[in-house]
Amino acid sequence: MDFPMFHLDWLNDRFLIALIAILHVCINHGLAVGFIPFITRLEQQGVMYSDNNKITDPEWDTMVYRMMKVGFLITTSLGAMTGVGIWISVSVVSPSSIASLIRVFYWAWFTEWLVFVTEVILILIYFLTWKNSNKSLKAKLRHIKFGWFLSFFSWVTMAIIVAILGFMMDPGNWNTDHSLINGFVNPIYLPQLIFRTPTAMLVAGVFGYVLSILFTGKDTAIRIRAVKQSSRWILFWTPLSLGGAVFYYRAIPQAMTDNMSTAVGTLQFAEYYSILKYVIVAAISTIYIVAALGIFKPGKVRLFMVLLPCIMAFVFLAIFERVREFIRKPYVIGGYMYSNLLRVEDYPLYKRDGILKYAVYTSTAEVTESNKIEAGRNVFILTCSRCHTTQGINSIVFAFERMYGIGKPFDEVSVAAFIKGMHNGRTFMPEFPGNKKELEALASYIKNLQQTGDVIEGAQNEGVVVNPNQSVTAVMPLIESKQSVLADSLMNISLFSNK
Repeated sequence: MDFPMFHLDWLNDRFLIALIAILHVCINHGLAVGFIPFITRLEQQGVMYSDNNKITDPEWDTMVYRMMKVGFLITTSLGAMTGVGIWISVSVVSPSSIASLIRVFYWAWFTEWLVFVTEVILILIYFLTWKNSNKSLKAKLRHIKFGWFLSFFSWVTMAIIVAILGFMMDPGNWNTDHSLINGFVNPIYLPQLIFRTPTAMLVAGVFGYVLSILFTGKDTAIRIRAVKQSSRWILFWTPLSLGGAVFYYRAIPQAMTDNMSTAVGTLQFAEYYSILKYVIVAAISTIYIVAALGIFKPGKVRLFMVLLPCIMAFVFLAIFERVREFIRKPYVIGGYMYSNLLRVEDYPLYKRDGILKYAVYTSTAEVTESNKIEAGRNVFILTCSRCHTTQGINSIVFAFERMYGIGKPFDEVSVAAFIKGMHNGRTFMPEFPGNKKELEALASYIKNLQQTGDVIEGAQNEGVVVNPNQSVTAVMPLIESKQSVLADSLMNISLFSNK
């Protein structure tokens, strides 16, 4: 409404955010929050189990350093870029929601940035001073302390961000009392944090398991020891992750769990949703079996055996992020803002007067017979384009063709009737916000899309057009009129005072 609409019709706007966010979470959880304490523990064990005349076990320390190098390179390159990428993509695709979140969590985000900067400094110190720390026991122990400090700050960063993610799902008391504390301690916060913490540790352990095989020789004593340590880590954190998942699931509102079957895949996949529990059991069993094998038969473990659990762990983490993003629909901020970036409290106004009247960037301020298709296009951009494309991923044309038949011409009346009541059958979609004329215009535009194959390029390619009724030319007379009225009022007050 108040911002020009960026749009990637071939990809889908929210899919862009999802790709970046999922990759970032996998790196953040698997190679930072969980991986740093895993590495620090391994480094500490090198000191604990070294000979009395040595600071640490040099062969073990070299292996752990090489593992840390992988984590350091990925987190400081791809992890950093995707972190910035989330901000950029959300700012252009969903500016109204991120603006609202910044207003609520300004001081929380300020704190998180301070913690993040500290985390960056600590990871540079931890990695770049690793080799020099081996010169004395005192230096080595100080280096290990840096590792634990880094682990703590990595976790705090996640703990703050999880509060914001929980708020987007269920703001709780914030909807009635707009305060930072109410927003931070939302009903989803602790359950999600209790789930994410052991899950990050588990994913890191599985990833470390793979690296321990890659960086050690077959049937060597160091590999057997590394495999056992990784296996113990996995076996410790897996039940905690499962318990956290149950606790988290029970805290999710019923309306969101009802979206779960669609969130995991698509509407077409929903009928197979019941199979997912068997897939989860099989995945957990595989991880447990490989970890148990590492305890009792470490010499039998091979790279291909640990690759499968590692892939499973990261895939399930990615699916979790996909589900978390989807199940909060029809909202982007629960009970406050719909996924089309329109506030819940503004809907009655839009239904009465139409959405075009209040849009800043639109070429039509109202629907007429002569501009019906163009107005429908503007309505689509304002109300549908955050989740749908015209011809790309999640195409609005394909969505209706699945219902009415591929290639069959759309009936405008039927399309309009479906859109009017779609939120009743598909609870993950917000109610159409406009008036009757705008609904009819949207239906005409969707039919035109099917006939012409037209695409929307987005403001980044097409430029912006300001609502004719909200341009400087249209607004200046109103401002001058109000100033004149104000001047007359001040004059009357002055004359009254003189009397």
